[in-house]
Amino acid sequence: MAAKSRGVINLRFNQDQGCFTCCMESGLRIYNVDPLVEKAHYDMELMGSVAHCEMLYRTNLLAIVAGGYRPKFANNTVLIYDDKEKKFVIELVFPSQVKAVRLRRDKLVVATCNQINVFSFPSPTQRLFTLETRNNELGLCEVSPVLTSERQLLAFPGHKLGSVQLLDLASTEAGMSSAPVTINAHEGELACLALNHQGSMVATASSKGTLIRVWDTTRRTKLVELRRGSDPATLYCINFSPNSEFLCCCSDKGTIHIFALKDTRLNRRSSFSKTGLLGNYGDSQWALANFTVPPECACICAFGSRNSVIAICLDGTFHKYVFNADGNCNREAFDVYLDVCDDDEY
Repeated sequence: MAAKSRGVINLRFNQDQGCFTCCMESGLRIYNVDPLVEKAHYDMELMGSVAHCEMLYRTNLLAIVAGGYRPKFANNTVLIYDDKEKKFVIELVFPSQVKAVRLRRDKLVVATCNQINVFSFPSPTQRLFTLETRNNELGLCEVSPVLTSERQLLAFPGHKLGSVQLLDLASTEAGMSSAPVTINAHEGELACLALNHQGSMVATASSKGTLIRVWDTTRRTKLVELRRGSDPATLYCINFSPNSEFLCCCSDKGTIHIFALKDTRLNRRSSFSKTGLLGNYGDSQWALANFTVPPECACICAFGSRNSVIAICLDGTFHKYVFNADGNCNREAFDVYLDVCDDDEY
């Protein structure tokens, strides 16, 4: 069934990629990934149409931004819903439309078209500082989730075309000021960003969508360049595996690509790589494995347990594939998540 007829607006994994939020014209749903189970169902009366939702791991706190055809709230407002209290407990209003919200256990980050706003969280919720960015219609902004990590890294588009800025939030506390550092990642506009759990690596892709570059966030050096394909594409999602051994991505071509990061020898190489005839193109690292989902349907992807990759699409479909070092990729599960209900409630 087409995405519009099912009313799905946006999908996003939580920080440990064990749950995902489904923002809909008719409210909000939250699912457990493995096994696939609906965990919460918030209707129109409570939420209205929802454009963005960020979970805080598996806690009772959700950040909500309204949108769609029947919003109950303004799109320049972030609302924190406490599922334990069954009510909205925090409201933050901004001068312009909110493009993205990111949560850590100690920070709340809000992206608008030209700003990144950082707040302490959850109590008290106070604005710490605001950073100006270049035009950021996609709301590109990621924050490393691990509290035990020495670095609390925030990544967002820089002022220069194709650049990404990195800021260690830990060094902005206790009166210490810290200026963002810049990586000139691409010649074109940034289209996708991802941080690994530890904040030691950032992956970037441009609006061209042919290459993904992975950078060392401390040295600001390029670790590896991965080729999604030769035709331009719109990338929807990039994700690292929890141990950063692998990376997956999805685009409007309908293919989920899986790359090796720890042992890049596992990635495929072009047959022209040894001849040098095609220059850098011939030297490209191609995906270790891939699988297909409905084409031209936006989706998100992430790693599950035991070398599995999950893809969740706006058309309501759920895909789980298992891959191995030889590049074999086999389907383990398929479902229509919108038809899955929590047996305890429905």
